[in-house]
Amino acid sequence: MEERIVLCGANAYEQKYYFNDKFNGIPDSIKEELRIICVLFTEEVGGVFTIVFEPDGSISLETDAEEYDAYYDEISSGLLVSEIRRKRQDLLESLSMYYRIFVLHEDVADLLEGEEV
Repeated sequence: MEERIVLCGANAYEQKYYFNDKFNGIPDSIKEELRIICVLFTEEVGGVFTIVFEPDGSISLETDAEEYDAYYDEISSGLLVSEIRRKRQDLLESLSMYYRIFVLHEDVADLLEGEEV
């Protein structure tokens, strides 16, 4: 069964950041950028924020909050997710390509050919 894999995430309740060691091959500068995105997200809207690889290699940005969290703003979190998708589109596409090549073992030539428009 195909499964989703968490790349990284931050938790405002525990004030912790997580990066999946399975992806240590990602350059340190990208890891740092991901850490900044996750931590700033949770500092701004609270809750838990994760970046997840879907089984097909696409990326999901997910946010959630504890039921009791009166400070979590669901509308702001949705807007911030949209902003991250827009401003970090190249980063997210590159991460998806990385996953598809190094984890799913898709053919690089096929992937590049599919990008030509």
